Parts: sequence; C-alpha cells; structure tokens
Amino acid sequence: MALDQYYLLGRSGLRVSRIALGTMNFGTGGFHAAYGKTEAEARPIFRKYLDEGGNFVDTADFYTAGESETILGKLIAETHSRDRLVLTTKFTNSVDPADPNAGGNGRKHMIRALEASLRRLGTDHVDVFLLHTWDRITPVEEVVRTFDDLVRAGKIRYPGLSDVPSWYAARAQTLAEAHGLAPMVTLQLPYSLVQREIETEHVPLGQALGLGVTAWSPLAGGFLTGKYRDGGAGRLSNAPTWTDRDRQLLEPLEEVANALGVTMAQVALNWVATQPGVAAAIVGASNADQLGTSTAALDFELPAELRTQLDEASAVPPASVHRMFTPAYQHWIVSPGLKIGDKPAGYAPAVRNW
Repeated sequence: MALDQYYLLGRSGLRVSRIALGTMNFGTGGFHAAYGKTEAEARPIFRKYLDEGGNFVDTADFYTAGESETILGKLIAETHSRDRLVLTTKFTNSVDPADPNAGGNGRKHMIRALEASLRRLGTDHVDVFLLHTWDRITPVEEVVRTFDDLVRAGKIRYPGLSDVPSWYAARAQTLAEAHGLAPMVTLQLPYSLVQREIETEHVPLGQALGLGVTAWSPLAGGFLTGKYRDGGAGRLSNAPTWTDRDRQLLEPLEEVANALGVTMAQVALNWVATQPGVAAAIVGASNADQLGTSTAALDFELPAELRTQLDEASAVPPASVHRMFTPAYQHWIVSPGLKIGDKPAGYAPAVRNW
C-alpha cells in the first residue's frame, strides 16, 4: 500500500497519512459545480484511497453546498470505515446570507455548523474540526473556548485552524495552553513550489507550537503538473495567476522528474509532503487512477541535490524585517564570525516503529 506509513499530527497522538484525501469536488452544487463529481464518480476515488492505506480525509460544510459531506457520509457508511478514518471538516462560510449569524466564527455559528455537518456525515463526532477562514472580528478567546467545549462534549476530538494569520494562530494556541484548553493540532494552508510564503512565519510557528501543517493545493491547482504550460484545458487554464517566475519553475521541475523517472506532479507532491513542518499534503482527484498516481508520490525519495535544485528555483527572497532573520544577516551582525546553532544534527532522531 502506498500510504501505509502514519505520523503524528502536530503535538498530538493522532496518526495520519502523509497524503490526505481532499473532497472539495465530491458533489455538483455550489461554487464547485463546474468540476464536481457525482456520488457514483466519487465512490471509486474514495475506495482507492482506502485501498492504498490512507486514513486522513478532508472536507468542509462549504464544499459543493454541503454535498461533499453528504456523499462522504454515504461512502463511509457503505465501506464501514468510520472508525479507521481521521475525518476532518471545517466551518466559517455562510450557509444563509439572510442570517448574520449563519456564517463567521462566533460560538452560535460554530455549534450550528458542526451539528449540521455531523448530520450530513452520518456520525456523532469528527476527529478534527477546523476554523476555515479568519473572519477578522470574532474574539479568538471565543473560538478557543468553544473548541474546548466541543471537545469536552465528545463532538470533536481535536481542533485546528485553516487560512489564518500567523499571529492569530499563535494567540489561539497560547491561550489554549495557558488556560488548559484543548490545543490546536493542525494549521491548514496553501503551500506548493509556487507558493512558499508560509515558510516565513506559519511553518516555524507550527513547529514551535505543535501545529502540523496540512498543505492544500500542493500542485497549485494543477499548474505543477505542466498541463497548462502548452495551453492545456482545465478549470485554471484561463486564470491570469501564473507569473513568468512560476512558468520558469516548470523547467527544473521537469528535469528532476525526468531524472527520477516519475511525473512532475509526483515530484511536486513529494517535495511538499516532505518539507519541514508539513504533516500531510491534501490532494483531490478526478478519478481513481489519478489518485493512484498521486499516492505513489511517496514511493521514492527526493535526493538532496535535486531537492536543492527545486529549492533554489522556487525560493522566495525574504522581505522587509524578515531579511534580518536570515543566516547570512545573523552571521554578519548578531554573531559575527561565530558558528552558533540551536542543536547539533541528530540531537532528536526520528522515532520509527518499523
């Protein structure tokens, strides 16, 4: 099985696959209708993921206007897989524009959203419940306290955050630790070879405070497969988001793929899933074969010299005050001429049970 290795999510005892199944395209409603899959089309994708040994499934109440959760609930029931799965869903986005409390991150909406998700998923709890997006106004204390109440009620096992500023995540985790509340275990963010900005603050925050990063869009919406380079068709083929710098990255990515005898997508996924601080990469699929190709991305190791080639080609130069935190600046100003590090190599060797 391609996904038969499991690692702890953040600073928790929860064991998850390094590739998570994203189900944003399960269903044909809402904003995702253009590329959504019917229940019949989603079934072989879901079963393929289980067959490969995967146990980490991600959805949200907003995906396909709730259809994603409904379909997922049916597929989980028919495969009798609820107990073995780490089931994740999210809340924030409005489910009723006429009601100001039917969206956002307030306690009223959090509880109502979870209850609705549980009904659609056909379960009495979710393993990880995520705040989907920072709403800019709800007090973080209210969010953290409500998460803790839901954990104590047995309706969620662990809380987490998605798409929030780094300072917000730091404050939430610190409040939880200081008051003995349920800590966040994951931070879900966009991360890929063409979108590495989270490395500046979010990734080191996660490493320091025990939040495992789960990376969404690790293929940059399919761009890193190379299918849009020559005018290929797809839902993002006409999106004016790709810069010359992004397109130039495809050449070294293809070189690395050719050197290893794998696809560009597999290299891009492997790079994300094995980056520091990353707990899992979330992938979606149009069909079971495509998912099988994605899960095989962990069947090889990315040699150090080839990883360096990708790192250098995709590097994002530090901006503003962050330039002062680079090794070069610190060696020049903070500790001139000295060789100082936090811990020697091998100080905390990895623990393996195989």
